[in-house]
Amino acid sequence: MPTHGSLTKAGKVRSATPKLVARPRTAPIPKMNNRKKFIKRFSLKRRAGQNWLNV
Repeated sequence: MPTHGSLTKAGKVRSATPKLVARPRTAPIPKMNNRKKFIKRFSLKRRAGQNWLNV
């Protein structure tokens, strides 16, 4: 089975690429997520599932 390119060139670009430091990620505040759920379920009276528009 023929290969697409020689194996001697494998991995050269990745090893030459400079490593970037990952940015710190912060999770959303749980209080705000719970507030959104409360509004959707109780204030708008939406039911669970795909038919949430049918009130």
